[in-house]
Amino acid sequence: MTGLRFDRRAALTGASAAMLAALDSTNSAARAATAAVTELGKAAGPVTITGVETFDIQVPQPPGRNQTQLTMRGGTPGRANVTRVKTSAGLNGYSFMGNTPEEVAAAGPVLSGQNLFAVDALLPRGLAGWPSIEEAMWDAIGRVAGQPLCRLMGGAKLDTMPVYFTYVWPGAANQEQVTPAQQAEQAKLVRQAGFKAMKIRIFRRDTMVDVEAVAAIIAAGGPGFRCMVDRTATSPGLWTYDQALAAAHALGKVGCYWLEEPLARDDFEGPARLRKEAPEIIITGGEGWKGLAPFRKGLEMGTYAIMQPEMRTCAGPLTMRKIGALCEAFNTPIAPHASSGLALAGRLQVSAAMGSLIQEIGVLSPPNLPDDVSAPFLPILHGEQPYKWRDGEAIVPQYPGLGLNIDEQAVDKFRVAGFERRRRRPSAPARP
Repeated sequence: MTGLRFDRRAALTGASAAMLAALDSTNSAARAATAAVTELGKAAGPVTITGVETFDIQVPQPPGRNQTQLTMRGGTPGRANVTRVKTSAGLNGYSFMGNTPEEVAAAGPVLSGQNLFAVDALLPRGLAGWPSIEEAMWDAIGRVAGQPLCRLMGGAKLDTMPVYFTYVWPGAANQEQVTPAQQAEQAKLVRQAGFKAMKIRIFRRDTMVDVEAVAAIIAAGGPGFRCMVDRTATSPGLWTYDQALAAAHALGKVGCYWLEEPLARDDFEGPARLRKEAPEIIITGGEGWKGLAPFRKGLEMGTYAIMQPEMRTCAGPLTMRKIGALCEAFNTPIAPHASSGLALAGRLQVSAAMGSLIQEIGVLSPPNLPDDVSAPFLPILHGEQPYKWRDGEAIVPQYPGLGLNIDEQAVDKFRVAGFERRRRRPSAPARP
């Protein structure tokens, strides 16, 4: 896969003394990544936040459009939550990552009248708990600068981003209603569309059926096609270490690229041990970690060979960028967790600035591809698909801010009362 290079053997060494010494440079790296914003704030003069709001839109769908479930979470086609930050410059910033009225009510008094560019200073005042609002602030900053977010966060290290798709079939969470042959058929569709990697969850009670599915996916995808798997820590029931080791060996034998979160999220030692005892497969994780502290601990202990922060969980775009600098100091690749549709936009921008190994696009319901998920929202994007592709990679959008070509009049036109699916998912419980 173009741009997707990873030295398994080097990763198995964990955090060496040299890596630990490199950690001293992480803070300066993070500051350098946002230096452009500091300078922009000085040049632009005072730009303050004048309002924060959240609301749903409902874009009418044309007759004949597939009204079936487009993502794992379902929802009404054309329905989305919008977070909008208004500024004294007359420019608005948007996020589609999902918000709640309660979050906005708490944020309003804290952020009103504050410097738009003072993102880092506002994180400890509450902004770290409102990632969608922070993302909308970055969108507004980008619009003031006339630059995409990836440039403001240190400059895009990548013009195109290797991607993979995560698929979850409707029905039982353990996917036992789906056959390995059906999962392989989806791999064929992905490859025919020009893409080169997909991920499935492995929740089946018989892990060997999941292993069979991985082998079938790799065969169906053809030469160079990669299959990743996700155990999602405790979600389907916690594996013992021996179960995880047996699964890692079996998956590695059929060519699985990585095994994600095979053990509890607060277990830093188990995955590190698994990396040493099952070197034939990459062990990854980190989507459930919040803030910088668990990532630093995981890097020091060599918990995962690839770090996978989720921007909605870790605390927002700036914290994600700092995690990227931290991983760079430890010479550890980063492959962020993500969503699809309009919620992918900010994640893709930050990922490009960090030079991520590969970017997830999920969670999709077969047979859909990313453009199918974005299609219901084309009327608020001037009729333009938000993402373009080249050789199976995402071309990083260059519109200002998050890279979305938003028609603000259309957003207001399709505004509706009420909220759909805006509750935070509870975190997975810690291991006993």
